[in-house]
Amino acid sequence: MNCEEIKKNIGIRTVLESFNLFPVKENLRTAFYFALDREEKIPSLSVDFIKNKAFDFGTGRSYDVISIVQTINKCSISDALKYLGKLDFSHERTEKNSKEGWQTRSYEVSKIHEITHPALVRYLKERKVYEQSHLVKEIHFRLKLKNYFAVGFLNDSGGMEIRNQYFKICLGDKDVTLVKNGSNEIAIFEGFFDFLTYMNIENKQDNSSDYLVLNSTAMLYKIEKKLSEYSKISLFLDNDPNGRQTVKQMKMKYANAEDCSLIYTGFKDLNEWFCQRT
Repeated sequence: MNCEEIKKNIGIRTVLESFNLFPVKENLRTAFYFALDREEKIPSLSVDFIKNKAFDFGTGRSYDVISIVQTINKCSISDALKYLGKLDFSHERTEKNSKEGWQTRSYEVSKIHEITHPALVRYLKERKVYEQSHLVKEIHFRLKLKNYFAVGFLNDSGGMEIRNQYFKICLGDKDVTLVKNGSNEIAIFEGFFDFLTYMNIENKQDNSSDYLVLNSTAMLYKIEKKLSEYSKISLFLDNDPNGRQTVKQMKMKYANAEDCSLIYTGFKDLNEWFCQRT
């Protein structure tokens, strides 16, 4: 595909989600995201899913899918095209104007059951979390005329976080996953593999804590008010700029928030650290 074809055929939502960017506010056609090139408290990036373009009200700059990749990765058009070439199946939904309405699901789930497929069993064992396989599901689905199977983790909006060795996406609405056990303490994780890892390390069989999986730090705004109810907040976020910035913001807002990433200093996240040490 040439540049114009890519701008039309690769969804802007797909590109943003590939960078773990999700809407703060959304309706059927448009959504607001936080800016691509700066920190802000009020989202200023307006995304039109029908036109497949974005506009930053803070800078007056317009974006297409190519310039979004260039801005985030600080790369050339050529490198941006290479990046986009890897996203041919990675979006969760298609939106179009039709008699039925704006929103049309582009995937179909055929089966959900306990983890049994040898490839997924092997995948969980490689990530050292197979002992916690009862907390996830095996999901079979059809996406863009192709059949896939993967590990699925349910979020609070009924969406499913999807992972296997080759890709990670979300089927359905993006949201956090809150596991409530009636505790006044909560442990927060960026992704569900870190949650599974923590449960594995601690051999957790009791209900001593509540657990929150963000499924993306962009989802933190959905749960911030509830966090003030807890007497202790343990943060197990990624050791990357986004994770560290989120930890900084959390510690400024909640005096009882503790950064637990020191446990896995030098590693991307808790799961990577655990896999290397065992």
